[in-house]
Amino acid sequence: MTENKSMLGTEPIGKLLFKLAVPTVVAQLINMLYNIVDRIYIGHMPGDGSLALTGVGVCMPIIMIISAFAALISSGGAPRASIYMGKADNESAEKILGGCFTLQLIISAVLTAVLLIWNEDLLLMFGASKNTIGYATDYMNIYAVGTVFVQLTLGMGAFITAQGFAKVGMMTVIIGAVSNIILDPIFIFGCNMGVKGAALATIISQAVSCIWVLAFLLGKKTYLNLKPRNMKIDGKLVFPCVALGLSAFIMQSSESVISVCFNSSLLKYGGDIAVGAMTILTSVMQFAMLPMQGIAQGAQPISSYNYGAKNADRVKKTFQLLLATCLVYSFTIWAVIMVFPTAFVGVFTPDTALIEFTAKALRIYCAVLCIFGIQIACQMTFVSTGNAPCSIIVAIVRKFILLLPLIYLVPQLVSDKTMGVYLAEPVADMIAVTFTAILFAVQFKKSLKTLKQKN
Repeated sequence: MTENKSMLGTEPIGKLLFKLAVPTVVAQLINMLYNIVDRIYIGHMPGDGSLALTGVGVCMPIIMIISAFAALISSGGAPRASIYMGKADNESAEKILGGCFTLQLIISAVLTAVLLIWNEDLLLMFGASKNTIGYATDYMNIYAVGTVFVQLTLGMGAFITAQGFAKVGMMTVIIGAVSNIILDPIFIFGCNMGVKGAALATIISQAVSCIWVLAFLLGKKTYLNLKPRNMKIDGKLVFPCVALGLSAFIMQSSESVISVCFNSSLLKYGGDIAVGAMTILTSVMQFAMLPMQGIAQGAQPISSYNYGAKNADRVKKTFQLLLATCLVYSFTIWAVIMVFPTAFVGVFTPDTALIEFTAKALRIYCAVLCIFGIQIACQMTFVSTGNAPCSIIVAIVRKFILLLPLIYLVPQLVSDKTMGVYLAEPVADMIAVTFTAILFAVQFKKSLKTLKQKN
């Protein structure tokens, strides 16, 4: 613990953020491949590749919900474990780790049962058509079996990064992604399994990553050990983690609700090609957002640890550097997407008509991505400092209060109703970023003042 304290509590912020963020960003980029490599291979399947791509795209909202439940536990548990480490209370931090592990096992069992029983009904509700439901159910029937691996890999992996072991966290993702990239063509094309092969490759890869994560947390190199005696759920420690993780859960799970609304509206105005374009748009947005989220996750252990240690100056400097880095990145990736939209779209499909349609939609959908670094930096700092109410508020405002109604309102205000659906995203983001920045300016100042008084 002495080494960890020296690193998170005393090392220069810039050097420390670089050390933690680079492996995390690399992990997020590789995780992006993990998420989209299936779609790349499926989109290039001979014959019905475009329909298969759309069918798997309809599965994405359900997969987002699975990931959201992992975030519900880990996004609150990992920062709170870091805060307790900053207080030199490793015993409580390990009880958080153990309790979160057990809670994720329970959630995994429930999710698996739900998906196996009602997956076809859910897929139809989420926008599958008679042309794509077969591909969607083929993929989801197999993917559902691996829910426990997804939950534990994402959930427990966050506790590795929260301790400052960013390189180990990166290896977790690399192992799974490389396995998936190797297995995908073998199962999809070599074994002629199509979308079933893509799903099988994914769950096997997640299982390999899960073994790696648990082996590390049960080993001797970690500061926080996963111990059987700590696996009971201590409500006083675990329930605040769930409250803090609720904002991440809302953000990720709402993506599935939003996807249902997007897909149903797009199916109404533009048909299967518009829904297929949305699959590509969300994939490109993942590419744009994941590295920025990786930077923010690299800053999380620094902010949380020093918040627990009541070091207001280091918390402030960490946020300032995080904000500057996120803005530089968001402006850069926005410019590249605006100039070369077809390059991004062409990765997913050889269909000329789909490429032309999606390239136009992509410029609209990502119109205000340039300022989104503000949203990411502020929201992650809310979570890192344990401010559950504010983190929940900004998540609800962006998704439910703004984007959800705008999906239906904006198309009524423009002549091209299909493009109007895509336009709802930048309109909502512009308002949400402004709201978040104002709320953060007020709340962060109060938090720093309180820390200085306590110190």
